[in-house]
Formats: sequence, C-alpha cells, structure tokens
Amino acid sequence: MDKRIGIIGIVIEDLSCVDKVNAILHEHAELIIGRMGIPYRERNVSVISLIVDGSNDEISAVTGKLGRIAGASVKSMITKSVEK
Repeated sequence: MDKRIGIIGIVIEDLSCVDKVNAILHEHAELIIGRMGIPYRERNVSVISLIVDGSNDEISAVTGKLGRIAGASVKSMITKSVEK
C-alpha cells in the first residue's frame, strides 16, 4: 500500500452540516496528521484544512464522503511521491 501526504480543504457554507463533517473526520482520524479550522464570520462560512497521510484510496474515500455532504465543498491534493 503506497502512502502519500495530502491536503484536504473543506468550506462549510451551511453550519448545520458540521456534525456530519466531524463524524466523518472522526471515523478517519488515523489518516489526519493536522487540522486547522477557521470561522470566517464576515462571509458566514467556516474553513477546515487537513493534512493527511494515507493511501490514495483512503484519502479519496474521505474526500468522497465529505463531498457528498450538502452544505460543504471539498477539494484535495495528493503528493506524487510515495513513502519510501
């Protein structure tokens, strides 16, 4: 299993979906290396950035689950290099 480092960005536009987002993040906590959440009150959104370490499939699974939540927008980026 090739492990990679990735970044997942989440913009929460509907704060009622926060519990769903946190449940998925808790479910995949073993992949999360770091997390930063910023409430952007002027725009009435919250932004969460995650640093993750896992296989391409694992990172894609988390991103896919988060992307299906209404009220949240998600994008990810995964490094090309594989764990040595």
